[in-house]
Amino acid sequence: MKKSFPNIRMRRLRSTSGIRKLVRETNLCGSDLIQPIFITEGKNKIQKISSMPGINRYSIDMAVKEIRVLTKNGIGAVALFPQINRRKKSNQASEAYNDDGLIQRAIREIKKKVPKSTIISDVALDPYTTHGQDGILSKKGKILNDETVEVLTKQALSHAKSGADIIAPSDMMDGRVLKIREILERNKFVDTMILAYSAKYSSNFYGPFRDAVGSIKSLGTKSKDSYQMDYANTGDALREVELDINEGADFVMIKPGLPYLDIVQRIKEKLNIPIFVYQVSGEYSMMKAVSQKGWLNEKKIVMETLACIKRAGATAIITYYAKEALKWMK
Repeated sequence: MKKSFPNIRMRRLRSTSGIRKLVRETNLCGSDLIQPIFITEGKNKIQKISSMPGINRYSIDMAVKEIRVLTKNGIGAVALFPQINRRKKSNQASEAYNDDGLIQRAIREIKKKVPKSTIISDVALDPYTTHGQDGILSKKGKILNDETVEVLTKQALSHAKSGADIIAPSDMMDGRVLKIREILERNKFVDTMILAYSAKYSSNFYGPFRDAVGSIKSLGTKSKDSYQMDYANTGDALREVELDINEGADFVMIKPGLPYLDIVQRIKEKLNIPIFVYQVSGEYSMMKAVSQKGWLNEKKIVMETLACIKRAGATAIITYYAKEALKWMK
């Protein structure tokens, strides 16, 4: 009997919206998303960030209101980042571990008012240094790795004492995960998790974020190439991730997002560990700008990029579009 042509029609599985949903391999939900929140001093304050339309800095009281809504709507977590007053910045970044500092107070207030929220606190020195680098500088301008790690461990412990659920060292110093894990264990914070920014590339997509935390003017034209990863490399990412997991990290971060999905996929396939991906400020601002021009549909490109990041192997995604994506999903 003559066979009909063709036997297999792939389009049958794409024929209707209902069928497409039945066979969809990647599904995105609110609990996959993490909203970055920028914290500033003051009360009843919301400041627009010019390089990131739609994103604001919040005083602690206003951040509490924002996070209450996000948590109620099913957001996975919030990630806190500070804008520090310039007079509190120094080469030694001592404000970073001030138990009564801006982020420490924010964590305590958020946990008090929104106890069901999950807080990720950024552990890095660039908002606290006069030079905008993530580490302590020598007199010759070299980043001092071990001296920086000492400050980072103090900062991490201060955040843990304030009530942070997840400590997120984003500095890319060698050995800092091990030292943070040791100080947390020693001080009985055995359940405090570590999200290591393990594969943080020295990317050109970070500019709007540096504007948001107030480090862009301090950094100027200087780079972070001596500690953040070369964007041409893959092998370094695998080594960094394995080192951080062995030192006690519970999750790892790949940053930026969309241009680095090959890294996400390789790490997922090799190690099968929880991977967070940061869809960074430059990615957000590009999508926002092209949407405002009317050249692309904002909702469609955002949901597509988030699905692609999840498809590549992300467990969760830090994105400035988290709040809007929650609305679109509903």
